[in-house]
Amino acid sequence: MNPQTLFCPNIDCPARGQSGEGNIHPHDVKRQRYRCDVCGKTFTASKGTPFYRLKKEPLVVIQVITLLAYGCPIPAIVQAFGLDERTVQAWWRKAGDHCQRFHQQMVANQRLDLQQVQVDEIKVKVQGGKLWMGLAIMVSTRLWLGGVVSRQRNLAFLRQLAGLIRQMALCRPLLLAVDGLPGYTKAFQQAFRTNMAGAGRNGAYRKVRWTDIAIVRLIKRRTAAGLEIRREIAQGCEGLIARLRFVTQGAEGVINTAYIERLNATFRQRLAPLTRRTRHLARKPQTLMDGMVIVGVVYNFCQPHRSLRVKLWLSERRYRWIQRSPAIAAGLADHIWTVDELLTCPLPPPRWTPPKRRGNRSKAMKALIRRWA
Repeated sequence: MNPQTLFCPNIDCPARGQSGEGNIHPHDVKRQRYRCDVCGKTFTASKGTPFYRLKKEPLVVIQVITLLAYGCPIPAIVQAFGLDERTVQAWWRKAGDHCQRFHQQMVANQRLDLQQVQVDEIKVKVQGGKLWMGLAIMVSTRLWLGGVVSRQRNLAFLRQLAGLIRQMALCRPLLLAVDGLPGYTKAFQQAFRTNMAGAGRNGAYRKVRWTDIAIVRLIKRRTAAGLEIRREIAQGCEGLIARLRFVTQGAEGVINTAYIERLNATFRQRLAPLTRRTRHLARKPQTLMDGMVIVGVVYNFCQPHRSLRVKLWLSERRYRWIQRSPAIAAGLADHIWTVDELLTCPLPPPRWTPPKRRGNRSKAMKALIRRWA
């Protein structure tokens, strides 16, 4: 492995998380250990990945996580690989923690022109009760934006889901399509606001709503004649909604939640607790959260989407299709990742910040700040 691509994972090192600076050198080639010249600490190449301190071969772990991410049940994996069920669950937790940090760094911390976002929630059966899983998708790129797991489908749950979208959204025209749950409108209106100069009541900042935010609700009701769908504009004008719908869905598109419903079907297919009328109930919310993040990250980076492929003409009569994943369509990746690449990708810690102190800093501290801060 090239030391120039590695970084120091020591949280107390001023050079932590920075690669290509020439401070990493091989320490033990056989065991793949490296040394940082700044802090003097050694570390293994698997530090920061799910394979850190695992005794099993990485290939077996990758195969197990891949099968789980595509819906293979745990009992089948236990029988096929001769593993203990607790071992498989421990690997699943490690992969979930890694994918959570990967999604936060690669997707959630980005700023995108979302244009249209569809949101929906799934009811999940658990032992002794139920959970609610909220998901959001960017329509134009089919990118899974994130999800929330909660025990109650209340306003706090919807605010948390709206906050995920607000964190990624640029201040551009945006269409939000939701179902008939009444709390969505209030949650989005509270999320898409900006603090303005000048204090309001009790000395707080005045909050101004974004002007080009359109919210549409699809209220579905089953009647004797069939399914009745009523479309309601909760915020925004018809011209803005029509323009955003045309840009993201094309001329034949209509206001709907079909894209998030298809994503829900993908999650139901790959996570056993989401299957309707299932006996495989989730035990802990964290297990469900790990599964949601793993399936979502694999869907974004490792799976080509048929509707996103691009036709490349080789001649006047010959062409080929270029497959793209949602991450490629959103400009977050330049190729379709493999699960191996996803799990072995080390995630750097936050950049070092000098400690706060009174008085003048020493010359050594000033030198560290000039180079690493």
